[in-house]
Amino acid sequence: FLAGPNGRYPLYGSTGRIGATNRAEFKGSSILVARVGANAGSVYAVDGIYGVTDNTLVIRPKPGVNATYLTEFLKYMNLNRLVYGSGQPLVTGTMLKRLDVPVFDADEQARIACALNDANGLIAATERMIAKKRAMKQGMMQQLLTGKTRLPGFTGEWHRRRLGDMLSYEQPGRYLVQTTKQLEAGRTPVLTAGKTFLLGYTNETHGIYTDHPVIIFDDFTTDSKFVDFDFKAKSSAMKILSARSEVDLRFIYERMQLLDFPLGDHKRYWISEYSKQELDVPDLAEQRAISSVITDCDDEIDVLKRRMAKARGTKTGMVQELLTGRTRLPLEEFSA
Repeated sequence: FLAGPNGRYPLYGSTGRIGATNRAEFKGSSILVARVGANAGSVYAVDGIYGVTDNTLVIRPKPGVNATYLTEFLKYMNLNRLVYGSGQPLVTGTMLKRLDVPVFDADEQARIACALNDANGLIAATERMIAKKRAMKQGMMQQLLTGKTRLPGFTGEWHRRRLGDMLSYEQPGRYLVQTTKQLEAGRTPVLTAGKTFLLGYTNETHGIYTDHPVIIFDDFTTDSKFVDFDFKAKSSAMKILSARSEVDLRFIYERMQLLDFPLGDHKRYWISEYSKQELDVPDLAEQRAISSVITDCDDEIDVLKRRMAKARGTKTGMVQELLTGRTRLPLEEFSA
C-alpha cells in the first residue's frame, strides 16, 4: 500500500488512519489491533471499505458477535498488558485467540453496545466542545492581547514596554526539591516549566514557594507556565517571574504565549535575550479586563474537562459492570 492523502479508500495502520489507498482488502466491520511498536495493543473499530497495513491485526466478528461489544471488551482487557519482547513491543494473533470473552446473546450484546455507544457519544461531544472553546479562546487572545479588538469602554493608547521592565525574576535555588523521584500524591506539587508541568508531589516542608501567582520560565526552551498555588521546583534552569507595578501578570503570561521567539544555541535566554522582548501593552485597567475575559474562558473549559472526566468515569463503571455480567440490562418493553 502507498499511504498518502489521495486514494479512494482509507488506509489504517497501528496508529489509526494513516492515509488513503486505491487498493482495499476489507469491507464491513472490523476491529483493528496495533501489532507492533509503541502503540501495540491499542484497539479501534472501522467500517466500510478500507485497507490495512501489515503492522495491524484484523479481527472480523463472527455472526452473533456484536462488533461494538467486542471492541469495548478488548479495550477493557487492556491489550497492552499482553505485549512482550525485549526489543520492539509486539502483540500476536495467538495471544488474542487465547482471550476468554464473555458472550451474551445477541440482543443483550446489542443493548450493552447501545449503552456504551451513548457514553462514547457524550464523551466525544464534550471533547468537541472543549476543542471549540479552545479555538475560540485562541482567536480571542490573538485579537484582545494585540489590541486588534478592544473591550467596550477602553480607548487609551497602548505603549511599547520590555518584558524585563514588567517582570522581575528570581532563581529557584531555595525551592528545589531534594528527592530525585517524586510521589504520585503528597503535600506539595513539584513543577517544571516544560510540557510535563506537574512532575509529581513531595512531602518536604521546607523551601516551598508560596508568593504566587507567578510565571515559571524554562531558561533553555523559553516554555512558561502560570502558577497560582504553592509549589516546589525541579530544575535550576528556571526563572520565577513576578509582576512589577502597573502590570497584570496573567495578561503578560498570555501575551508571552503569542511570542514567536526563535531558539538557537543551547543557552539561558531570559537575561540575555528574552527579557529584552518588547510588547505593546495597555494600561493596568485594560490589562485586568482582558485577563478577566481569558480567565472566564479558561473556567468554562475547566468545567467541560470535569464533565468529561465524570463521563469517562461513568463509562468505566458501566464497562466493568456490563462486560462482566455483574449488572444486566433489562429487556426493552414494546407496546403493540
